[in-house]
Amino acid sequence: MIESGTVVLLSLVASHHDLDLAVLERLQSDVQAVGREVVAATPAVTGAVVLATCNRFELYLDVDDTAHTPRARRAVATAVAVRSGYAPEDVAEHLRPLVGGDASEHLFAVASGLESMVVGEREIAGQVRRALTTARRDGTTTSTLEALFQAASRASRAVEAATGLGSTGRSVVGVALDLAARTLPRAGADASVPAPDADWAGVRCVLIGTGSYAGASLAALKARGVSDVRVFSPSGRAGRFAAQRGVTALPAGADLLGEVAQADLVVACSGAAGAVLGVEALAAVRRGAPRPLTVVDLALRHDVDPDVRSLPGVALVSLQSVAEHAPAEHAALQHARGVVERAAEDFEADRRVREWDPAVVAERTRVLGGLESALDALPGSSPDDPHARALRRRARAQLHGPTVAARAAARAGDAAGYARALAELAAVEVPAVTTTSA
Repeated sequence: MIESGTVVLLSLVASHHDLDLAVLERLQSDVQAVGREVVAATPAVTGAVVLATCNRFELYLDVDDTAHTPRARRAVATAVAVRSGYAPEDVAEHLRPLVGGDASEHLFAVASGLESMVVGEREIAGQVRRALTTARRDGTTTSTLEALFQAASRASRAVEAATGLGSTGRSVVGVALDLAARTLPRAGADASVPAPDADWAGVRCVLIGTGSYAGASLAALKARGVSDVRVFSPSGRAGRFAAQRGVTALPAGADLLGEVAQADLVVACSGAAGAVLGVEALAAVRRGAPRPLTVVDLALRHDVDPDVRSLPGVALVSLQSVAEHAPAEHAALQHARGVVERAAEDFEADRRVREWDPAVVAERTRVLGGLESALDALPGSSPDDPHARALRRRARAQLHGPTVAARAAARAGDAAGYARALAELAAVEVPAVTTTSA
């Protein structure tokens, strides 16, 4: 139980588990500005990290007092409402609150891929790290949030080491390409005939986007044998992205539709505002096309108009498709959740020790510092004087038991035990120092 007067971690969570992807898309409008705005809006929020991916929108807040969590939630609802077009009360309804240990355990599970569309996917671990990097850049981190996100990365690695989840390379991209394989041309067959054993080496692909998902998509395509990849960037960044990865960039102003007309596969993940490929334009270049076209749209905001699935010879794989066909949970998942739970318990215990320890340190300083001051005031005092050493040993011995008890109670969250140990420390008096004893 978290009592009023204590600093608290507050997480506000929206994900594919609870909401349609269309709702998540609206919540994430201008998402990176939200953290800065919430910290600036109220002194109750001392730090914020925003985690936004294709299937989740989460905020992690360092709140100065558990009594101020309603104020923090209102600040978030207001900031998100302005950008999303939802009413603040609707935003508040969409964002599920988690506090303290529940917030840390949730983030550790997210970072470990346990809350993903594809259980065990590894892309999320990098996204968690980048969320912290962005918050650092924006000046919205705190020591508590730094410790939280670094611990989440450690938990992710611990899950991987203990369970092997993610070792097979399962990811949103991987599942999407598995689905795409069903409608791609087969090796040595009529190009118009799709089959599960796709001829990846013969696939001509247009990749739309240059962000982290585009990088992951390109790596997955190359791993399957695709070499003919043309990169298009709505923001004009294709040249550098393609040059660094040994593929072809489409220059600014290139005829994207013309390239798509010659392609077997389009992988779109730019997240541009508005569809990059519209249904009418694609229909125009597809008239009479002899080859089927498979479109993989991994952008939350839809790079491709979803209605393209109605066009003859066009198959669409979307994030919704991935969610419907993602591999089911398996035996390793229960073990992984145990690893996450223990990591979260350890993090919360360490956090309590850090937060409760200043009072312990203050009592020890009162006694040991007072003793040193008294010794220094004696004429001709020496640090090596045997009587002074004896006084120090005696003082430390008196402090040792209640210090250990206080820190153990802090780790356990035992507020009553901590209070008793602190009272014992407060009862320890500064040893009397006399000329004869010195």
